[in-house]
Amino acid sequence: MAWSWRYETAAGTVVESGANESLPAELFSSRGDAESWLGETWRELREAGAEQVTLLEGDRTVYTMSLDETAD
Repeated sequence: MAWSWRYETAAGTVVESGANESLPAELFSSRGDAESWLGETWRELREAGAEQVTLLEGDRTVYTMSLDETAD
C-alpha cells in the first residue's frame, strides 16, 4: 500500500497539491520514507500554505499533525 500526505488548513480543509506546485503529490513505499520526507520539507510546505498534514496509508487516515513549529 502506498503512503502519502494530505495537505490541510488548520481547520482541516484540504489544500489541493495539484493547484500548487510547492505542495507535491508524493507517494512513498513506506511510512518511514513518508515521515523522513516530511521532516525534510515541512517548512517549505508551511510556506506554500499547508498548516497541517494527514498521513494516509492508501485511503486510511493514520494521523494528523500541525506544521506550526510553536504548537504543542
